[in-house]
Amino acid sequence: MHHTGGPGWRITMDTCGPMLMALYIRDVAGLAGAGSPALAPVTPQIRSADHSHLTAEVGGEAALRYQWEFWWRGLVAQYPEREPVLSPPEFPEIAGMPALQRVVQAHYGAALNWEREQFRSYAAMTAERETLGGHKILADLVQNREMELGRSARDFTLTIVEMPLTEHRAWFIEPDTLIMSQQLIEDQTNFLSYVQPVIELLV
Repeated sequence: MHHTGGPGWRITMDTCGPMLMALYIRDVAGLAGAGSPALAPVTPQIRSADHSHLTAEVGGEAALRYQWEFWWRGLVAQYPEREPVLSPPEFPEIAGMPALQRVVQAHYGAALNWEREQFRSYAAMTAERETLGGHKILADLVQNREMELGRSARDFTLTIVEMPLTEHRAWFIEPDTLIMSQQLIEDQTNFLSYVQPVIELLV
């Protein structure tokens, strides 16, 4: 996790275990385009599987998609205040979503291993960033905007959730969250095209 801040403002960059888990389940279930906004697939790519035999009796793919999107909205809305966990083997947290529950039961072990692997990779990447001063661009963006406006930044919090996504871009979720490819910050021009307008809005 990285924090950048000044008087009254704070920007946090981190990843999120439950969201990683959810994205793995989305991709293994072949739910392309699910969620709002619809994020790119994860990388490394997850091979999708046919789950019709698991979900046919509980609404099929339509129910699975609806239930995954409901789950995802809750994860995004709660982050970072509370990171809900799933409790195997019954997963009572999603007991009201039987299609999703069956798919999670089928893939939980692989999803958990993948999530942990992504966490290790992210930790190594962010440690290197800290060493190289890669996060300084965030404070610079705020300070440059303050100079343009001739005043200090308003009080704000911006939460940036980094995910291993194939598309190097960011998705803004009002009022103050960005979900971003964890490689985006390495491409400064592209990074600025997504992040600078949000910071200008908040400052």
